Amino acid sequence: MRTKYLSRLPGAVLVILLILAAGSPALGHEPGCSLATLDGLYVFSATGFVTPPGAAAIPKAIVELIRFNGDGTVTVPSVTLSVNGAITSASPGAPGTYTVAELVPPDDVCLGTLTFSSGNAFNLFIPLKGARIWMIQTNLNPNNSGNVFEGTARKIAR
Repeated sequence: MRTKYLSRLPGAVLVILLILAAGSPALGHEPGCSLATLDGLYVFSATGFVTPPGAAAIPKAIVELIRFNGDGTVTVPSVTLSVNGAITSASPGAPGTYTVAELVPPDDVCLGTLTFSSGNAFNLFIPLKGARIWMIQTNLNPNNSGNVFEGTARKIAR
């Protein structure tokens, strides 16, 4: 009986229905959070401050390429850092690892962490498709009393 009704649908409508059904969560294609949410090359830019003990806050900024490998590892092809106007660059930068964990309803945001081998660590807030990541530094630098440092990473290539 279904075949009888489907044969009466115009071809374009049938194609649209099939496309919608293929991406339907009801058919097991439900989005979720996993290491593969982050897979590609991102440009990370951030600004903030380093706060040395007993001294005024020092401005800090970074622009960095981060490659998320989709498996919990990252490499850093290039990084440029400015701390109080002193510029340093590295190619490559420190590699690291990341996690992608829970889905936060109803906003469909994944949470994660990123830890570089240098010791710098960040909390991550990631939309399901992983095209942009909001990052905030969470560790205290051993040479300073802390950091106030946050930024955004945008996917630029697969």
